[in-house]
Amino acid sequence: MNAEISRRSFIATAGVAAGAAAAAGALSGAAGTGGEALAADQLTAASTPDWLGEAPEVAESDITETVDTEVLICGFGTGGVPCALSAAQAGAKVLVIERDPADGQMQMREDLGAINSTLQKESFADYPEFQIDEKDAVEDIVRYANGYCSYDLIKLWAERSGEVIDWVQQNTEATGKVYFQFEGGIGNQDGEARDRAFATGHSPHLTDQAGENDSYSSIMRQLAQDAGAEVRFSTPLVKLERDSDGRVTGAIAQDGSDGHYVRVNASKGVVLATGGYSTNTDMMQALQPQILDSRILCTSGSTDDGSGIKAGMWLGARKDPVGTSICFNRCCVKPDETAGNGVVGRWFWFGEQPFLKVNLNGERFCNESGPYDYMLHSAWLQPEHTYVDIWDSDAKAKAEQMDEVGCCRLFPFDNGALNNIPFDTVWDKMNQKLIDDGYIQTADTIEELAEKLNIPADALASTVEKYNGYCDDGVDPDYYKESYRLTKLDTPPYYGVRTGAWHLATFDGLLINTDMQVLDQDNQPIEGLYAIGDCSGGFFSTSYPNLFTGLACGRTTTEGYLVGQALAQK
Repeated sequence: MNAEISRRSFIATAGVAAGAAAAAGALSGAAGTGGEALAADQLTAASTPDWLGEAPEVAESDITETVDTEVLICGFGTGGVPCALSAAQAGAKVLVIERDPADGQMQMREDLGAINSTLQKESFADYPEFQIDEKDAVEDIVRYANGYCSYDLIKLWAERSGEVIDWVQQNTEATGKVYFQFEGGIGNQDGEARDRAFATGHSPHLTDQAGENDSYSSIMRQLAQDAGAEVRFSTPLVKLERDSDGRVTGAIAQDGSDGHYVRVNASKGVVLATGGYSTNTDMMQALQPQILDSRILCTSGSTDDGSGIKAGMWLGARKDPVGTSICFNRCCVKPDETAGNGVVGRWFWFGEQPFLKVNLNGERFCNESGPYDYMLHSAWLQPEHTYVDIWDSDAKAKAEQMDEVGCCRLFPFDNGALNNIPFDTVWDKMNQKLIDDGYIQTADTIEELAEKLNIPADALASTVEKYNGYCDDGVDPDYYKESYRLTKLDTPPYYGVRTGAWHLATFDGLLINTDMQVLDQDNQPIEGLYAIGDCSGGFFSTSYPNLFTGLACGRTTTEGYLVGQALAQK
C-alpha cells in the first residue's frame, strides 16, 4: 500500500516538474511528462524527478540514540516556535529539531496578519474603515490564488487568526520586553486603486527593558523553552518513519555535533515546520525556473532547503500543483550588472516605492503601483529580467503622498503605529551607502543619469517627458496608475538604480486539511503527520496578496498555534 502511494506521488510530481521546465515558469499541470498520466506499472526509476530523489537509507547500526516524545516539531521558526509554545503550554511533551545552530541567521518573521484581534477591534471606533468582512477577505485571497487553494484553510485563518495574535501579544508582552501595535492603514480610499488593501498587520516592538541581543524571535523561542519544549539545534531532519499501518511514528535526524543519527519516536504526531525550498537549486530549477532567472542574491531571505516537503512526499504526500514564490523588488545591482541566479547585489529597501520604473531600453512597461509580485512578474518579460528605478530629490514628500501600506511603508500608519523603517533611516543609512558604493547613480539631468545607468538616453528622456505629462494631467493612459501616485520627476538631482527580485520564500508545499494533517494522493490524511507554514500548501498560488499585511506570517503562526493545541489534547 505504501509503495503504491509513493509511486503515484512520484507520477504527479514528475508532471509538475516537466510542465514547469517546458513552460519556463508558466502554470503547469500535474499529469505525466507529455500531459498524459502514467499507469502505475509504467513507472520506472527514471520518471522520479531528480529533485525529489528517494528517501535516504539509514542503517540501524548507525542510529545510536533514541528519544521518546509526544510531539516532534521539525523546524524552530515562524511556525515551529508558536507550535512548540502552544503545545508545551497545553501540557504536551515537546521536542523540536532545528537544522540551524542556536546562533544561526534564521529568524522568525514579525509582521503578523490577522482579522479581529483585540488591538484591531479597539481601533474601529476611530477608524471604522479598518473593519474587515471575512467573506471579502477570503474571496480576495482566493482571487490572488486563481482558485488553486483551499477555501477551508483560508477561512480557518480568517476565523481564528485574531485570537491567535491576542495569544502571541499576551505571551510576549508578559515578558515586559515587547509591545504590539496594530498597523492601521489601507492607503488611499477614493476607489481609484486597482488593488484593495486590508488592515491586517500587527508588529512587535521592543521596550526599554529588552536587552541588546533581544528580538521578537529570541523572546518567543525562550518562551517556548521556558514552557518546557526541548530544542535540539544543528539537528536536521533526515526522513520520517511510519509503522505497518502507514501511521507516521517519528523521524530520523542527524546530530550536528558528531554526525550520529537519532531516532525520535513521537506518540502524538510529527509537525513539519521546515519552510519551503528557496535554497534548493534543483527544486527551484524544476518547479520555478523563472525565479532563478530573475532573482538577485542580497540580504538573507529564506534558508529553507525543501527537506520537509521531500520527506512528506517520500511517504506519498500530495503537493501543490503550481510553483509559487514571494519576491520583493528590493534588490539592486551595479550599472553593468543584470539580475539572474548567482548574481550578488545589495538590499534596496526603497525599491518598493512606486516611482517611475523603466526597462533597460528606457521604457515603461507596467503599472508601478501593483502588489509586490505583479511588478516582478512583468519585469520577467523585460530584457535581462532587470529594470531601473528613477526618482528625484523631492522623494520624501512624494513617497508620503503615495501612501503605501505594509512593511514597505516609510511613514507612521494612519493610527500612529510605527512603520518598519522610517524614510530618513532608509535614505541616510541605506541609500547613501548604495550611492557611495556605486549602485545608485545620481545626475543633474535625465540624459546624464541614463548614461550612468547604461540605458538609452534619448529613450529615457522621452519616457520621462511623457510620464511628467501624465502627472500634470493626473491620468495615466498607458498603464492606469493611480493619480495620487503619479509624481513628476522635476527636482534635480535625479537618482536611478538597476533593480530586480529579492526572493523571500516559496509557498507551494504539502496539501493539508484544516487539522493541518498532511494529505496523500487520495486526499486522505497521513496519520501522525502534520505540516504548517511554507512547508504546507493550499493557501497561496501564482502570487502573494501583500496588501493583506503580514498574511503569510499570520497564517503560519495561526496554523502553528492551532496544531500545537490540538496535538497536546490528542
